[in-house]
Amino acid sequence: MNIHKIKYILVLSILGFSLTSCEKFLEEENKSNVTAESYYTTADGFEALINANYSQLRAIYGDEPYLFTAGTDMYAEGRSPEPLGLSQYRDLGPSSEGVDHIYNTAYRAIQLANQGLYYADLVENSSTVSERVAELKYLRANAYFLLVQTYGGVALIKDYINEPVLEFDRNSAEEVYSFIIAELESAQSALSSGTFNGRVNKRAAQNLLGKVYLTRGYESYGQPDDFSKAATLFDQVIAGQGLNISFSDLWDPANQNNEEIIFSVQYASSSVSADPFDLGNRQASFFGPYLGGSEIAGNAPYRTYNLLPTDYALSLFTKEDQRWDGTFMHTVYDRYFDFYDVDDKSGLGIFHYYAPAWISNEDSIAFVTKYPDATYHPYGSYSSQTVSSDYQTIPVRKFDAPTAPFGARTSTRDIVLARLGDTYLLAAEAHLQAGNPSVGLERLNEVRRRAGVSPASQTEFSIEYILDERGRELLGEYHRWFDLKRTGTLVDRTSKYHRLVNESDFQGANGELKILRPIPQSALDLNQNRNFPQNPAYQ
Repeated sequence: MNIHKIKYILVLSILGFSLTSCEKFLEEENKSNVTAESYYTTADGFEALINANYSQLRAIYGDEPYLFTAGTDMYAEGRSPEPLGLSQYRDLGPSSEGVDHIYNTAYRAIQLANQGLYYADLVENSSTVSERVAELKYLRANAYFLLVQTYGGVALIKDYINEPVLEFDRNSAEEVYSFIIAELESAQSALSSGTFNGRVNKRAAQNLLGKVYLTRGYESYGQPDDFSKAATLFDQVIAGQGLNISFSDLWDPANQNNEEIIFSVQYASSSVSADPFDLGNRQASFFGPYLGGSEIAGNAPYRTYNLLPTDYALSLFTKEDQRWDGTFMHTVYDRYFDFYDVDDKSGLGIFHYYAPAWISNEDSIAFVTKYPDATYHPYGSYSSQTVSSDYQTIPVRKFDAPTAPFGARTSTRDIVLARLGDTYLLAAEAHLQAGNPSVGLERLNEVRRRAGVSPASQTEFSIEYILDERGRELLGEYHRWFDLKRTGTLVDRTSKYHRLVNESDFQGANGELKILRPIPQSALDLNQNRNFPQNPAYQ
């Protein structure tokens, strides 16, 4: 191992950043005796370093998603408990389970980006260097955006550290936002304007920058034009493109790189071949009930019984809404994946059926008569309120991976981080907050048009309505906690709709609410700067 790598690991250890969870994804390891200086300054070595930066996205998003989704109005635990502090707040503290996940993985991403930017100045001449630099700036900005939303102000580390650093100061959230914005604004001109091919392009940078401006606009230090800048950026991303794919086709496992994807975390079967049961991402294993054990091996995929839709989440859908069929596996065949693998399903046996709110008594009777061996779940009996046994809650199918081995906890489905339907709703919010509600309503109603539901009216149009629409459109995607935190509705909506959370659970120290997550205790312990402050609610 070369001296730079030793120092690099030492620095990360001092910062308290965990490396073990992401080592299996990294592709930059130099197994020869070539030094970092000579390897990363070659075109091939530099590209390997860039690939490692993209691989780090898998460490951030591919494991447990609790920091993105738990403790909100949309999801609650079933038979399997979620991390108590993150899901229910009253016991949330600096040493709580899972609270350090984004802190560790995002800082690892930042250090990899800093390393790439350092070698970009040394690499042999290449026509792609300026574009790769812009990609690194995007990835670093994305990591800082996750950090500042989750923990508030954090240490801004802008340079590649190849000597031990024992102390870090905490920058303000305002400073972090300013840095993110500067990074993304400078990156845009060098990025490709082509379609998404797995790499950051200009459209992805505009989309992320719009979201940063939108989020900062709600803060006390936000600028008067943040919302209008966000609206302009989102409209540039949309660029007149309609939502032309049906919602079910949008989530078809065979249609992952479709025209509406703006940015996603990429996976491939070859990257998990060494251990297909554990490598890959875990998104498909959440948001649904346990579907049986070894007694039905080969019939159903693995599910955790965590992050189950709440009564509120299920109540958002109406009969006309095509997103009900596109989101939920409401009809489970004897072999789960026959839904995807068999074209003519008329002769298939039905194992479980989850009746929608709009089913009539006559249709219920007809179903039970036709399928007497099926387990029939009436509406109101299969949300996260029901946790008694297998199949008792409705499975979410958006992230299904029919090619994954039965029983595997992971899949090679890409994790979609930004897509056009999401951007339309972000544009609706930005235009509303910028004082252009009529334009915002047009953006929202394009999403409703694709869903097959009637357009919303101007009198209905509000932040609350947008959050409801985002609930229908984005169920299971990794946005909800950030949506509620951004719009100042986290306490109200979570305590109203989450069966295990009361408003008093958010009360922290010093009269502060537990909105931000605490700075992980491990990071505070390893930082020799004892004046690095904890967030006020946890002091």
